[in-house]
Amino acid sequence: MRAAFALIVCLAGCGEAPQPPSGSEDAVPTVVSLNPCTDSMAHALADPEQLLAISHFSHDPVSGSMPLDQAAQFRSTGGTVEEVLALDPDIILSGSYLAPSARRAFKDLGIRVETFGIASSIEVSQAQIRHMASLLGHPERGEILSRKIDLAINDLAGDGAEPLISTVLWQPGGIVPGEATLVGELMRKAGFASHSAALGLQQADYLSLEQILANPPELLLVAGDSRGQDHPALGKLADMRRVDFDPSLLYCGGPTILRAAEFLKSVRGDAS
Repeated sequence: MRAAFALIVCLAGCGEAPQPPSGSEDAVPTVVSLNPCTDSMAHALADPEQLLAISHFSHDPVSGSMPLDQAAQFRSTGGTVEEVLALDPDIILSGSYLAPSARRAFKDLGIRVETFGIASSIEVSQAQIRHMASLLGHPERGEILSRKIDLAINDLAGDGAEPLISTVLWQPGGIVPGEATLVGELMRKAGFASHSAALGLQQADYLSLEQILANPPELLLVAGDSRGQDHPALGKLADMRRVDFDPSLLYCGGPTILRAAEFLKSVRGDAS
């Protein structure tokens, strides 16, 4: 059924059908990733030829989680059943949300789907790394990446002797991260105390420009581009430092942790 449907799809305009896996017992599975977080993790762990396609999100600088030059090396899909089936992957890598109709279609066609939720901590992300590495047939790469993360976090934390810096991470839409988030944990490791938490705000709560002007933090990390987040009044707060924060570092774990840790370390270094 799967092969027949793939032939129909390709005859309808998808070009030549991809060659099936070799069938060798040593062959590693091919994958298609439908989520920007699984995109970057699969890129770090898979052989290039294993990763048949990534999500269209990663070709967009606004929604991607991996550098654009890396994403450009891979074809992208919109995640439709027809697009994915034409590629004939062994495994589909997805975020927690996958349209029920697509999930049913992939199941009916015998294509394995593996979902990865948002990593809420470094530990959760490392567990996901090891799981994906095992799926891809490269468990040793998962251990290597996990070890790199451990080293980066240890380097980020340092000796912990420096004073904490009161900090707001102002995300797109003017919201702030909660304490039980990956980026929140990374900020604490780097010596940044959540000013928004001190104000009583929790995950995805809105922080207004007026609140910041009335009670500014020592450091404002701005990841959004709304009108209020670029207001000239922010530049008049003499005791507050403002730094742009790359939105691609906000939500994903895996190799994104390494980039986020490097950035936070540099910001912390500039503040000392």
